[in-house]
Amino acid sequence: MRLTSLLPAFFAAPSLAALAYKGVDWSSLLVEEKAGRTYKNTAGQVQPLETILKNSGVNTVRQRIWVNPSDGNYNLDYNIKLAKRAQAVGLQIYLDFHYSDTWADPAHQTKPAAWASLSTDALVTQVWKYTNDVMNSFASNGINLALVSIGNEITPGLLWNTGKLSNSDGPKTVSRLLKSASNGIKESNMSPKPKILVHLDNGWKSDTQTWWYDTVLNSGGGFWTDAFDVIAVSCYPFYNSAATLSSLSSSLNIISSKWSKEIMVVETNWPVSCSNPAYAFPSDAKSIPFSSTGQKTWMKEVAKRVSGVSGGRGTGLFYWEPAWIDNAGLGSSCGSNLMVDSSGKAFDSLAVFGQI
Repeated sequence: MRLTSLLPAFFAAPSLAALAYKGVDWSSLLVEEKAGRTYKNTAGQVQPLETILKNSGVNTVRQRIWVNPSDGNYNLDYNIKLAKRAQAVGLQIYLDFHYSDTWADPAHQTKPAAWASLSTDALVTQVWKYTNDVMNSFASNGINLALVSIGNEITPGLLWNTGKLSNSDGPKTVSRLLKSASNGIKESNMSPKPKILVHLDNGWKSDTQTWWYDTVLNSGGGFWTDAFDVIAVSCYPFYNSAATLSSLSSSLNIISSKWSKEIMVVETNWPVSCSNPAYAFPSDAKSIPFSSTGQKTWMKEVAKRVSGVSGGRGTGLFYWEPAWIDNAGLGSSCGSNLMVDSSGKAFDSLAVFGQI
């Protein structure tokens, strides 16, 4: 039984150090607008989504970029158009490279079709060229990037099968690919340079995080701690009951201390409806209601764990796709994880970005 009216003292509003990066992934905005969707603030006034986000306290928007998607959605031109709108209202931009023509995640890391037959050496070179070209395109359009992820949830590697971490030479190959991507950013025309992020899933699993960095950094492929700035993680509450807030806090502190890096949670969600979850929710989040109020509570609790990372190294928190109306479940078993209703009207939970 869930408690929807009372929250225990554990979830009393914490005193938080303000996070430097408070954001959402808004990648699907142009797809939604093409389908006729509009957005409204909490008062019901139709406004551009970027205005609603900015007025809610969001300071950074995250955008995924695919190499050559069949329908053009999320390609370079799409991202330039979207980023111009963000920059126009004073939002910072976080670009998330998938290095694929479609979704890249722990179950899918498919090479772009045009790169499929490249040798390992040629693929390493192509990663540099593509990354560098994208950076230079943003720079030539007068768009600054604050943050860039070189791969999306790359725990099992990237650019399969060449860059599959489980291959005998996988760690070294992954290291070479990431070093090439990092160099593509560092050697671009963009100034100032963005912070470079490495993004894995299951941020609450310190053993996985530690194993990955130990394996890749010590592989001899050239990717070392000077090649990136931020350890980025996903942390979702609806895929594993072990994804507790306590485990997240412990994991973030362990990995930040070991590598002296900034830490960000760059993907998370909380449902407003979830009548039949496929997995049990974490024990220390079970009293958080499935509602807009619960979204605010979850975000404040995650922010508390990020801002509490030792040495002040916890710097960012991002909510994944809160306005993707035509995909309300966002890949989970829950009915909706959005921060807007089906008409595009913002929930009160969006205001949490002004409070973390």
